[in-house]
Amino acid sequence: MNSFLTNSGPLIIIMLVLAVLIGLVVSAIRITPDFQRMVVFRLGRCIGAKGPGVVIILPFVDKGVRVDLRETWFEVPPQTCITEDNATVSIDFLIYMKVVDAIPSVIQVVDYRGAARGIAITTLRAIVGDMVFDDVLAKRDNINEIMRGKLDEATSRWGIKVTAVEIREVIPPRDILESMTKQMSAERTRRALVLEANGQSEAAIKRAEGQKQAAILQAEGNRQATILQAQASREAAIMQAEGYSMALEKVNQVARQVDGRTMNLQYLETLKNLGQGPSTKWIMPLELTSLVQPFTMIAQQAGQMTAPANGQVVTPSKGNPAPPSLPTPGNGFAQNLAAPGNGSSLPQPHPNVPAGQANPRPPTNR
Repeated sequence: MNSFLTNSGPLIIIMLVLAVLIGLVVSAIRITPDFQRMVVFRLGRCIGAKGPGVVIILPFVDKGVRVDLRETWFEVPPQTCITEDNATVSIDFLIYMKVVDAIPSVIQVVDYRGAARGIAITTLRAIVGDMVFDDVLAKRDNINEIMRGKLDEATSRWGIKVTAVEIREVIPPRDILESMTKQMSAERTRRALVLEANGQSEAAIKRAEGQKQAAILQAEGNRQATILQAQASREAAIMQAEGYSMALEKVNQVARQVDGRTMNLQYLETLKNLGQGPSTKWIMPLELTSLVQPFTMIAQQAGQMTAPANGQVVTPSKGNPAPPSLPTPGNGFAQNLAAPGNGSSLPQPHPNVPAGQANPRPPTNR
């Protein structure tokens, strides 16, 4: 035993020294990733933040504290807050932050997470206390922005950057929740009534506009129909007047070619028809003498042309005229009427009838 120790003692000592040296070297070498920094304290004094990569620290002299630079988050449990109108609400939220300066985060604060959580809770209660309950429910984004600004201002001295604050849930009391449910139901009912009223109003307006357009179109159609009817009546009147004018012109032309004997025959035919009628009163449109005068002249001419019994023709003289006699069918009255070229004179027209026109119409029986 003594010989073993004597022979191998120096070797063991050398191996122990090598082991200690290797342990010291291994403990002095620190590998720091890119998202971390190592704050080194030498004999209690901060000498700076090292990394990333290989960091050499002196064993038993230096002390290193790792700081994570990645963005992190933590949850704040539901906090009971009282609003300005004395409504109690429970709010929980999330805080997102990251270390931008490793040395203050280690030197200035013991636990920056806990410190940030405490500041967030007090800030939330202060903000909610200055707002009414409806604003707390409706203005979450404003609350988030205000809290982020105040937290960032408070934690900037620790080298901490608050990136976001998000309210996750706002839980009102049960009685307020029931009131909110009733209010929501009433609001939906109001909106439904308003929408229905607006729909009825728009429908009434549309119907009125449609009736207006229909009335306008109907009036326009009536106007066009009246115009067309007036044009048709005017054209019909013009054509009727032209036809009546042409008929009068034709009658005038025919009347110019009719002689007095033909008119006398018409007078006789009219008198014959009057005599056959049941009426006992006649209205003559002209004097009776002017009607009888042509027949008297024709009778005189017929008497002068008649021969005596001995076969001689007696010519009436100026001093001894032949006695007038009425014409009869046997003494040549029909022949004298039918032959206008026998030298007899035609009856003169009525003095009231203008020249170039026919004799007045025969008398009518009324």
